[in-house]
Amino acid sequence: MSRILIVMSAADRWERTDGTSYPTGYWAEELAAPHLEFTEAGYEVDFASPGGVLQPLDEHSADPALAGPDCARYVEHARKALSAFGRPVPLGEVEPADYAGVVLPGGHGPVVDLHQDPDLGRILRRFDDAGALIGAVCHGPAGLLSAIDPDGSWRFAGRRMTAFTDEEERIFGTAEGAPWLLASRLREWGARHEGGAPYQQYNVRDGNLFTGQNPASSTRLAEDMIAAHGAG
Repeated sequence: MSRILIVMSAADRWERTDGTSYPTGYWAEELAAPHLEFTEAGYEVDFASPGGVLQPLDEHSADPALAGPDCARYVEHARKALSAFGRPVPLGEVEPADYAGVVLPGGHGPVVDLHQDPDLGRILRRFDDAGALIGAVCHGPAGLLSAIDPDGSWRFAGRRMTAFTDEEERIFGTAEGAPWLLASRLREWGARHEGGAPYQQYNVRDGNLFTGQNPASSTRLAEDMIAAHGAG
């Protein structure tokens, strides 16, 4: 049976440029929807994070006004899946060869820690070297920034991808005071970032790299990865 690794952030706060601290955690749909799709397709799914820390739920993702009418279902599924798995595997203990693919869900945590986590960088380079599946959704693509090659270059420069857009960040109310904006940073580093309409499903595939713009893109991300894996 094939296995998928879901890499969570360990952050529960996002420090702002005005000195305030914004509470964060995993975004329920972005974790639950891929987990649901992969497990229903017969994959085993493991969770990992920096230091094996279990990140809390981002309570915004449990608010129907922000996360949509199905959010309670995603919150319940995520909590059950995490409870059944137990403590996430510390990233430093992950062996990439054990997995067919990796998924990086969002919440704002990845812009706090995963973007510069050396263990995640090692994992992503190994996956990319093997042509294994790499998926990231919403703020999850911040984790791709950790993949720095020995010569100092960014592994994913020049690749097509999407992520939570600057416009979506402004609409959500978190652009002002953000230390940096994800879509802009990806472009600055050389990504060929694309974006669709705010908060509408939008997905991009570039070889073994699969990205989704926002929570609404989470299910499609997993579906595309499963189809690609099945196609060999």
